[in-house]
Amino acid sequence: MIPLLLQLPTIFPVPSVFMHRVFVYGSLKRGQPNYPYMTDSRYGKAEFLGTAVTVQKYPLVIATNYNIPFLLNLPGQGNRVHGEIYQVDGKMLEFLDSFENIPTMYQRTVVELEIKMADKEEKLSPGSIMEAFVYSTTTYQPDWPSLPTYDNYDSNGDHGLKFMLREDRKWASVE
Repeated sequence: MIPLLLQLPTIFPVPSVFMHRVFVYGSLKRGQPNYPYMTDSRYGKAEFLGTAVTVQKYPLVIATNYNIPFLLNLPGQGNRVHGEIYQVDGKMLEFLDSFENIPTMYQRTVVELEIKMADKEEKLSPGSIMEAFVYSTTTYQPDWPSLPTYDNYDSNGDHGLKFMLREDRKWASVE
């Protein structure tokens, strides 16, 4: 028998107007290769709220032949990671879950953030602490924790590891 509390999402589905905060640190940030998904209304609504840095340190690595940024779910290791906070609707959250290949590639968890810059929302003030969803991973290769770590991802960074878009990966795997 399932307790009534666990049945509530089925009995009373969460309306798509309910908003969620999501922290992005990699290819979904402004100016990065996958940012257009964040602004495409076909996938839902995403509103930029500001910039933040993780309260705890995490290893942000660039891995695979496609140079994908991964936040390893190893709190206390690596660096405080800089990124952006978005307020997204249920449709965008579902899209991001699919886009981030949950639960195989990434897992959606909660992270504590220190606000660095707030865009509009008065509730966000620099220095304040808040929680948001983040796509981090526990399903990584054994050598990934020993890869170089970064505090701020940029596909065109000095690391020379340019992100490969999904549509370009088919060609890369043929070679």
